[in-house]
Amino acid sequence: MKIRIGNELLTEHIRVRIRLDYRGESRSGRFFFGSKSKEQIAETMREQQVALLRNVPLQGIFIEDVDLSLEVYTVSQEDGRRNHEAAYAPIILTLRIENLDDLLPLLIKPEFRKIEFLSPENISLHRLDMERLLFRLSQSFQQETKLLEQKYSR
Repeated sequence: MKIRIGNELLTEHIRVRIRLDYRGESRSGRFFFGSKSKEQIAETMREQQVALLRNVPLQGIFIEDVDLSLEVYTVSQEDGRRNHEAAYAPIILTLRIENLDDLLPLLIKPEFRKIEFLSPENISLHRLDMERLLFRLSQSFQQETKLLEQKYSR
């Protein structure tokens, strides 16, 4: 990303902080013992996803910090006749990225909750950068839609 300060044009990475909340729902087990609580399932999902993020490189993204200090929380949801509870295990990722469009794989996930830009203070996008960002956004949504269609058409 190129940043203009006065008449100088500098190349700097963008630093962001992203919050992802991984969902856990308790499943009724076949037996009276052995089933995990929704909090345990959410915690397990969070640990699996953090291991994936640490071990599988993402193009254009460098993970600076992974914060697991937030507590698992429970949300009550109503879907028609039933009251339904789900637990969420949040993580906060501090990332250094080269371009804004490198963030798209993380931003279109259903676990995405919040983004905070740490640096630079101001970002000015060139017309071509904006076109590339919007094109990649469209591609990502189309790909996600295809995956959902395949999942639910079975």
